[in-house]
Amino acid sequence: MSYRAVVITCSDRAAADVYEDRSGPILRDGLAALGLEVGDPVILPDDADLIASAIRKAVDAGVRIVLTTGGTGVGPRDVTVEATATLLAYEVPGVAEAVRAAGLVKTPLSCLSRGLAGVIDTGDTRAFVFNAPGSRGGARDALAVLGPILTHIVDQLDGADHDLNRPASS
Repeated sequence: MSYRAVVITCSDRAAADVYEDRSGPILRDGLAALGLEVGDPVILPDDADLIASAIRKAVDAGVRIVLTTGGTGVGPRDVTVEATATLLAYEVPGVAEAVRAAGLVKTPLSCLSRGLAGVIDTGDTRAFVFNAPGSRGGARDALAVLGPILTHIVDQLDGADHDLNRPASS
């Protein structure tokens, strides 16, 4: 089964066309390579209300996987994590920890990412959301960790078995 996904780039500079969105296309291409239905990244400024609204709109439209990129650091305009936190039914901290650990192999700066992983439950749709760093390397690290588990996560949200190799029982 193919799931719908969306990438939301959170960057004042990319939204103002001052800076090219570099991480959003990496995530989009990676999701497409996994067989997910995904369009071009949505590019927004670092505004918590706009980011939360875009995430919620995507989930309300039936998107099952939301990857944000950017706004996960410690700067004054890094608000993606706060925008996401308001929407989560619960966190899946091991995923975010695994992405940070993958990045630490390459750069000590990956420990500065505050990105969250979690589940949004609207009552009609349950979706997985992850806040990837805004760098190309951070996006690639996220895909390396998420690639093998994304569809399994959504399958589990729908009640599938925990074993990656065994189909859900009826």
